[in-house]
Amino acid sequence: METRHLTCINCPMGCQLTVEMEGQEVLSVTGNSCPRGDMYARTEVVNPVRTVTSSVLVTGGQAERTSVKTANPIPKGMIFDVMKEIDSAVIAAPVKIGDVVIEDVAGTGVQVVATKNIAAR
Repeated sequence: METRHLTCINCPMGCQLTVEMEGQEVLSVTGNSCPRGDMYARTEVVNPVRTVTSSVLVTGGQAERTSVKTANPIPKGMIFDVMKEIDSAVIAAPVKIGDVVIEDVAGTGVQVVATKNIAAR
């Protein structure tokens, strides 16, 4: 049996979690003060995922960059591939919150969306 210790990142409480595992099977999670901590721990030890935030270049806008994020979490091991694709993206103004910047980032099936409005010049 394996024991893993984690700090939950789902809310500011930062619960100290203990996960008991047998291979890839989670036997128990303790230390969480809410159900989100249990879900986080089970996912983190078996298939960790992250939401990626960054920015992309904007042409013809009142600002030269807009903030973006993945619409859903992506596998943690894909972060560098996702960032490489985001870094090479360029979009034209106007940009509205929720606009899809990249349809299928790094083959994950996840969209990258704008999180800031940028008006055209």
